[in-house]
Amino acid sequence: MKKLIGLIPLYDDDKDSYWMLPGYMKVLEACGALPVMLPLTTDPEELNDCFSLCDGILMTGGHDVDPALYAETAKKTCGIPCSSRDKMEAYLFEKALQEDKPVFGICRGVQLMNVLLGGTLYQDLPTEHPSKTEHHMASPYDRPVHKVTVKEGTFLADIIGAGEHGVNSYHHQAVKDLAPKAEAMAYSEDGLVEAIAVPDKTFIVGVQWHPEFAFEKDPECRAIVQAFVDACSKKEY
Repeated sequence: MKKLIGLIPLYDDDKDSYWMLPGYMKVLEACGALPVMLPLTTDPEELNDCFSLCDGILMTGGHDVDPALYAETAKKTCGIPCSSRDKMEAYLFEKALQEDKPVFGICRGVQLMNVLLGGTLYQDLPTEHPSKTEHHMASPYDRPVHKVTVKEGTFLADIIGAGEHGVNSYHHQAVKDLAPKAEAMAYSEDGLVEAIAVPDKTFIVGVQWHPEFAFEKDPECRAIVQAFVDACSKKEY
Protein backbone atom coordinates (compact mmCIF):
# COMPACT_ATOMS: atom_id res chain seq x y z
CA MET A 1 0.00 0.00 0.00
CA LYS A 2 1.41 3.38 -1.02
CA LYS A 3 1.75 6.03 1.64
CA LEU A 4 -0.88 8.75 1.38
CA ILE A 5 0.47 12.30 1.50
CA GLY A 6 -1.96 15.13 2.20
CA LEU A 7 -1.28 18.28 0.19
CA ILE A 8 -2.41 21.63 1.58
CA PRO A 9 -4.61 23.12 -1.18
CA LEU A 10 -3.69 26.27 -3.06
CA TYR A 11 -6.41 28.93 -3.06
CA ASP A 12 -7.25 31.45 -5.78
CA ASP A 13 -8.78 34.58 -4.21
CA ASP A 14 -10.08 36.00 -7.49
CA LYS A 15 -11.76 32.82 -8.64
CA ASP A 16 -12.70 31.58 -5.15
CA SER A 17 -11.34 28.17 -6.10
CA TYR A 18 -8.95 25.49 -4.91
CA TRP A 19 -6.16 24.34 -7.23
CA MET A 20 -2.87 22.46 -7.29
CA LEU A 21 0.38 22.70 -9.22
CA PRO A 22 1.01 19.29 -10.82
CA GLY A 23 4.65 19.23 -9.74
CA TYR A 24 3.69 18.66 -6.11
CA MET A 25 1.77 15.56 -7.09
CA LYS A 26 4.19 14.34 -9.74
CA VAL A 27 7.23 14.40 -7.49
CA LEU A 28 5.38 12.47 -4.77
CA GLU A 29 4.18 9.92 -7.32
CA ALA A 30 7.73 9.59 -8.66
CA CYS A 31 8.87 8.84 -5.12
CA GLY A 32 6.27 6.09 -4.66
CA ALA A 33 3.61 7.96 -2.67
CA LEU A 34 -0.07 8.67 -3.30
CA PRO A 35 -0.70 12.44 -3.17
CA VAL A 36 -4.15 13.75 -2.25
CA MET A 37 -5.18 17.42 -2.09
CA LEU A 38 -6.96 18.09 1.19
CA PRO A 39 -10.07 20.27 1.52
CA LEU A 40 -9.49 23.81 2.74
CA THR A 41 -11.15 23.66 6.15
CA THR A 42 -10.72 24.90 9.71
CA ASP A 43 -13.24 22.47 11.19
CA PRO A 44 -11.41 20.44 13.88
CA GLU A 45 -13.33 17.23 13.19
CA GLU A 46 -12.57 17.39 9.48
CA LEU A 47 -8.94 18.23 10.16
CA ASN A 48 -8.64 15.31 12.59
CA ASP A 49 -10.02 12.99 9.91
CA CYS A 50 -7.60 14.41 7.32
CA PHE A 51 -4.71 13.99 9.71
CA SER A 52 -5.64 10.40 10.53
CA LEU A 53 -5.93 9.46 6.86
CA CYS A 54 -2.53 10.87 5.92
CA ASP A 55 0.87 9.29 6.49
CA GLY A 56 2.49 12.69 5.98
CA ILE A 57 1.63 16.31 5.22
CA LEU A 58 3.15 18.49 2.51
CA MET A 59 2.84 22.21 3.25
CA THR A 60 2.76 23.83 -0.19
CA GLY A 61 3.63 27.34 -1.38
CA GLY A 62 1.10 30.12 -1.89
CA HIS A 63 -0.13 33.10 0.10
CA ASP A 64 2.04 35.23 2.35
CA VAL A 65 1.84 34.22 6.01
CA ASP A 66 -0.23 36.63 8.10
CA PRO A 67 2.26 38.82 10.03
CA ALA A 68 -0.14 38.82 12.98
CA LEU A 69 1.04 35.27 13.63
CA TYR A 70 4.46 36.66 14.56
CA ALA A 71 3.13 39.77 16.28
CA GLU A 72 3.71 42.23 13.44
CA THR A 73 1.48 44.54 11.42
CA ALA A 74 1.29 43.84 7.71
CA LYS A 75 3.33 46.26 5.61
CA LYS A 76 2.24 47.52 2.18
CA THR A 77 4.76 45.14 0.64
CA CYS A 78 3.14 42.10 2.28
CA GLY A 79 0.68 40.12 0.18
CA ILE A 80 -2.89 39.35 1.18
CA PRO A 81 -2.90 36.37 3.58
CA CYS A 82 -5.23 33.38 3.54
CA SER A 83 -6.41 33.04 7.13
CA SER A 84 -8.11 29.70 6.54
CA ARG A 85 -4.84 28.22 5.25
CA ASP A 86 -2.91 29.64 8.19
CA LYS A 87 -5.38 28.14 10.67
CA MET A 88 -5.63 24.80 8.88
CA GLU A 89 -1.87 24.33 8.63
CA ALA A 90 -1.29 25.49 12.20
CA TYR A 91 -3.72 22.85 13.46
CA LEU A 92 -2.21 20.04 11.38
CA PHE A 93 1.36 21.08 12.14
CA GLU A 94 0.77 21.08 15.89
CA LYS A 95 -0.74 17.59 15.72
CA ALA A 96 2.20 16.43 13.62
CA LEU A 97 4.62 17.71 16.24
CA GLN A 98 2.69 15.97 18.99
CA GLU A 99 2.45 12.64 17.16
CA ASP A 100 5.75 12.84 15.25
CA LYS A 101 4.10 12.55 11.86
CA PRO A 102 6.33 13.61 8.92
CA VAL A 103 5.80 17.08 7.47
CA PHE A 104 7.60 18.64 4.52
CA GLY A 105 7.31 22.37 3.89
CA ILE A 106 8.13 24.10 0.59
CA CYS A 107 8.56 27.90 0.23
CA ARG A 108 5.57 29.27 2.19
CA GLY A 109 5.68 25.92 3.99
CA VAL A 110 9.10 26.51 5.53
CA GLN A 111 8.15 30.11 6.34
CA LEU A 112 4.97 29.08 8.16
CA MET A 113 6.83 26.29 9.97
CA ASN A 114 9.29 28.83 11.32
CA VAL A 115 6.49 31.14 12.44
CA LEU A 116 4.52 28.35 14.12
CA LEU A 117 7.67 27.32 15.97
CA GLY A 118 8.14 30.86 17.30
CA GLY A 119 10.17 32.64 14.61
CA THR A 120 9.58 35.66 12.37
CA LEU A 121 9.74 36.50 8.66
CA TYR A 122 10.98 39.17 6.34
CA GLN A 123 7.71 40.45 4.92
CA ASP A 124 9.42 41.56 1.70
CA LEU A 125 13.03 40.75 0.81
CA PRO A 126 13.62 43.50 -1.79
CA THR A 127 12.84 46.21 0.76
CA GLU A 128 13.99 44.54 4.00
CA HIS A 129 16.94 42.39 2.89
CA PRO A 130 18.20 43.75 -0.46
CA SER A 131 20.99 41.77 -2.08
CA LYS A 132 22.34 40.66 -5.44
CA THR A 133 21.12 37.09 -4.88
CA GLU A 134 18.18 36.24 -7.13
CA HIS A 135 15.31 35.03 -4.94
CA HIS A 136 12.48 35.69 -7.40
CA MET A 137 13.59 34.04 -10.63
CA ALA A 138 11.89 34.10 -14.02
CA SER A 139 10.77 30.86 -15.67
CA PRO A 140 11.80 28.18 -16.39
CA TYR A 141 11.89 27.20 -12.74
CA ASP A 142 13.70 23.88 -13.14
CA ARG A 143 17.20 25.39 -13.06
CA PRO A 144 19.49 26.61 -10.29
CA VAL A 145 19.63 30.39 -9.86
CA HIS A 146 21.71 30.73 -6.69
CA LYS A 147 23.65 28.56 -4.25
CA VAL A 148 22.97 27.42 -0.72
CA THR A 149 25.45 26.02 1.75
CA VAL A 150 24.25 22.95 3.63
CA LYS A 151 25.66 22.62 7.15
CA GLU A 152 27.59 19.51 8.12
CA GLY A 153 25.92 17.21 10.62
CA THR A 154 22.40 18.17 9.59
CA PHE A 155 19.65 15.91 8.31
CA LEU A 156 19.83 17.68 4.93
CA ALA A 157 23.54 16.97 4.75
CA ASP A 158 22.74 13.29 5.24
CA ILE A 159 20.45 13.45 2.21
CA ILE A 160 22.34 15.57 -0.34
CA GLY A 161 25.68 16.22 1.33
CA ALA A 162 27.18 19.23 3.09
CA GLY A 163 28.58 22.18 1.18
CA GLU A 164 27.35 24.21 -1.77
CA HIS A 165 24.34 23.25 -3.87
CA GLY A 166 22.54 25.10 -6.64
CA VAL A 167 18.81 25.74 -6.10
CA ASN A 168 15.91 27.40 -7.86
CA SER A 169 14.20 30.27 -6.05
CA TYR A 170 10.82 32.00 -6.28
CA HIS A 171 9.79 33.94 -3.18
CA HIS A 172 9.71 37.43 -1.68
CA GLN A 173 9.40 36.45 1.99
CA ALA A 174 11.85 34.39 4.05
CA VAL A 175 12.89 33.34 7.54
CA LYS A 176 14.13 36.35 9.53
CA ASP A 177 14.50 35.28 13.18
CA LEU A 178 14.98 31.54 13.36
CA ALA A 179 12.52 29.85 15.72
CA PRO A 180 14.10 28.59 18.98
CA LYS A 181 12.70 25.13 18.29
CA ALA A 182 14.11 24.96 14.75
CA GLU A 183 17.55 24.04 13.43
CA ALA A 184 18.91 25.89 10.39
CA MET A 185 20.31 23.40 7.88
CA ALA A 186 21.23 25.62 4.91
CA TYR A 187 21.94 29.28 4.14
CA SER A 188 21.82 31.25 0.90
CA GLU A 189 24.73 33.30 -0.44
CA ASP A 190 23.30 36.43 1.21
CA GLY A 191 22.79 34.82 4.59
CA LEU A 192 19.13 33.78 4.53
CA VAL A 193 18.01 30.56 6.21
CA GLU A 194 17.06 28.25 3.34
CA ALA A 195 16.23 25.01 5.14
CA ILE A 196 15.12 24.09 8.65
CA ALA A 197 14.30 20.99 10.66
CA VAL A 198 12.89 20.22 14.08
CA PRO A 199 15.48 18.17 15.97
CA ASP A 200 14.45 14.82 17.46
CA LYS A 201 11.49 14.42 15.08
CA THR A 202 11.34 11.77 12.35
CA PHE A 203 10.91 14.32 9.55
CA ILE A 204 9.80 17.88 10.18
CA VAL A 205 11.69 19.62 7.39
CA GLY A 206 11.23 22.72 5.27
CA VAL A 207 13.13 24.16 2.30
CA GLN A 208 12.84 27.59 0.72
CA TRP A 209 13.44 26.37 -2.83
CA HIS A 210 11.10 24.35 -5.05
CA PRO A 211 11.89 20.64 -5.53
CA GLU A 212 8.52 20.17 -7.26
CA PHE A 213 9.73 22.29 -10.19
CA ALA A 214 13.19 20.78 -10.55
CA PHE A 215 13.00 17.11 -9.50
CA GLU A 216 13.07 15.74 -13.06
CA LYS A 217 16.41 17.42 -13.79
CA ASP A 218 17.91 17.67 -10.32
CA PRO A 219 18.42 14.36 -8.48
CA GLU A 220 19.03 16.23 -5.22
CA CYS A 221 15.54 17.72 -5.33
CA ARG A 222 14.08 14.27 -5.84
CA ALA A 223 16.26 12.84 -3.06
CA ILE A 224 14.84 15.32 -0.54
CA VAL A 225 11.26 14.39 -1.39
CA GLN A 226 12.18 10.70 -1.41
CA ALA A 227 13.55 11.08 2.12
CA PHE A 228 10.20 12.58 3.14
CA VAL A 229 8.26 9.69 1.59
CA ASP A 230 10.62 7.17 3.16
CA ALA A 231 10.07 8.79 6.57
CA CYS A 232 6.32 8.39 6.08
CA SER A 233 6.90 4.68 5.63
CA LYS A 234 8.85 4.22 8.86
CA LYS A 235 5.87 4.35 11.19
CA GLU A 236 2.35 3.05 11.27
CA TYR A 237 -0.09 5.68 12.44
